[in-house]
Amino acid sequence: MAADMQKEPFQSSHLFYIHEKRTWKRKFSDAFRGLGQSVKQQSSYKVHIFFMVMVPLLGLFLRLDVLQWCMLILCITVVVAAEMFNTSIETLSRAVTQEENAFVGRSLDIASGAVLTVSIGASLVGTIIFLSAFLRCGFAG
Repeated sequence: MAADMQKEPFQSSHLFYIHEKRTWKRKFSDAFRGLGQSVKQQSSYKVHIFFMVMVPLLGLFLRLDVLQWCMLILCITVVVAAEMFNTSIETLSRAVTQEENAFVGRSLDIASGAVLTVSIGASLVGTIIFLSAFLRCGFAG
């Protein structure tokens, strides 16, 4: 089995340490590896990374207050976490079957819908924050 795992593009220590306790260092190492794998696996991260850079730059320009920053950071974090859950479900579904399966397809659609839902919510929050900041700064009307 270990030889088969080395051929897989993404490896996880969980396969080899299911019954052993992992140290905190190992847990963080696994988590950062998972973050990296998720970014490599999904092309949509290019869009997320673009907004993760542009939103704070605009926030700095508009001198947002602490509450607005907290809301934006929370929105960004939730969208990225939702995308990671979606990627995890996609990866697991590929491991379960390579064939067409209505249940797997439905599950993937639901996970994608969850990403869409939090993305729309985050966009609305960002729009409200930035519109109010533009109005406060006198950039609109």
